[in-house]
Amino acid sequence: MPQEKGHPSLSRVLTLEIARVTEAAAISAARLRGRGDEQAADQAAVDAMRRELNKLAISGTVVIGEGERDEAPMLFIGETVGLGEGPEVDIAVDPLEGTTIAAKSLPDSLAVLALAERGSLLNSPDIYMDKIAIGPGFEPDLVDLDASPSDNLNRLAEAKGVPVAEITACVLDRPRHSKMIEGIRKAGAAIRLIGDGDIAGVIHTTNSTETGIDIYMGIGGAPEGVLAAAALRCIGGQMQGRLHPLKDLDRERALKMGIEDIDRKYTMEELAKGDVLFSATGVTDGSMLSGVKWRQGSIETETVVMRSATKTVRWIRTEHRSVDKLV
Repeated sequence: MPQEKGHPSLSRVLTLEIARVTEAAAISAARLRGRGDEQAADQAAVDAMRRELNKLAISGTVVIGEGERDEAPMLFIGETVGLGEGPEVDIAVDPLEGTTIAAKSLPDSLAVLALAERGSLLNSPDIYMDKIAIGPGFEPDLVDLDASPSDNLNRLAEAKGVPVAEITACVLDRPRHSKMIEGIRKAGAAIRLIGDGDIAGVIHTTNSTETGIDIYMGIGGAPEGVLAAAALRCIGGQMQGRLHPLKDLDRERALKMGIEDIDRKYTMEELAKGDVLFSATGVTDGSMLSGVKWRQGSIETETVVMRSATKTVRWIRTEHRSVDKLV
């Protein structure tokens, strides 16, 4: 198949192909949502995603996965996927973003995948990352990881032309954020606390009119940070991230993966550069995507697929009638 002019590595066809990958993972995970078994739901999503990735005409390497080789049975960092033909690509996966909320059937659980040209995605260990993100339409570097919550909130409010009281920050509900939460409230802004699912939290900043979220702040997973940056590269916005090791082992793992300066502050373009494809399918209902729906003789999914090179965002609602092929 001829490649698109100007983009020799990634074909437009892959946009729909990766949608099928996240759809399969979401459906498999949704069979176990609300059952209280996080591990089983995650494993079901992993199995389905790996199966579908291995059908693609790519030479893919997982750079963001379910952990390192010794920790995960499949979709581990460094694993090769695909048919071994076609473009050489980096792959970042979160087969079940929000395992806890899926197990409890709470909003905003997703199956997520990003695919980019080889060497385009930060090869990060599965450790914590400090992040800040806002949507599109602002001057570069409006917010900064090194600034205080109050400074960032005031800068954003001024840029939006509203008082700080009309700004809402999305923050993971964790004890580690108590001081930051105190600073946000002291500045006069509102907070949307989420139990899990910070990829969705970052993406929500791109459509604050609908989601009510203006800024994402706080420490979450580094893999989720790379995936969120991949989405923002496609849809627009700003993001910074810095790895946040908790122990010496985290630093050793980062160094082993080629990260020499663990205190480096990464821009969105450094987390995910080049031509990036991103796909997310809803597992549970959320403010961004509807979850998997079971119908008489069919299954419905909703997926968003984006591409950075063309700045296209496609919303795909699919009716799967060959239910037996989705098991």
